Amino acid sequence: MTKALASLALGFLSVFGCVYPTAAVPIAFTAHLTGPAEFPPNASPGTGDTLVTYDSALHSLRVQVTFGGLVGLTTASHIHCCVAFPGVAGVATQVPTFAGFPLGVQAGTYDNTFDLTLATSWNPAFITSNGGTPLGAELALGAGLFAGTSYLNIHTNLFPAGEIRGFLAAVPEPSTFSLVAVAAVAAFATCRRRLVVRR
Repeated sequence: MTKALASLALGFLSVFGCVYPTAAVPIAFTAHLTGPAEFPPNASPGTGDTLVTYDSALHSLRVQVTFGGLVGLTTASHIHCCVAFPGVAGVATQVPTFAGFPLGVQAGTYDNTFDLTLATSWNPAFITSNGGTPLGAELALGAGLFAGTSYLNIHTNLFPAGEIRGFLAAVPEPSTFSLVAVAAVAAFATCRRRLVVRR
């Protein structure tokens, strides 16, 4: 097991309350946003790209988005979780939109880092449906990110349900990511069972 892989595994286990890590490795997720990827699909010529970086040790989520060519004017953007493509899911992150996201435009950029220990970084409904705490919300979103069941979309006045979106996929470290993903999912399942038993 490589040092990076070991650190990452420890980071995930710490999030799930199993061990205290010495280090963790931030994991990057990307998505290309398009109209045809929305549900229902639309013919918007708009596109975008996002890089979402999750750090389990710092309990932070950095969201970077670049978009352009939208037909409508932006009204909101956020991450939804958790559903397989092409379905739709509720909003996980801030509502009605990411703090500071450019609104009323057809093109723009965004870069913000969220403290996942704060309730204000989340949709209150997502916290409620995942144990009632920011940590529960973080566990759920982390699992959704690794399972490929989270997506980022941009809503506009002409497409209130979303003009462009893309499902987030991890940017793997060659030859180690699949092992990390399996370890993360296994750790999540094991520790979630422990949390349920303790209640």
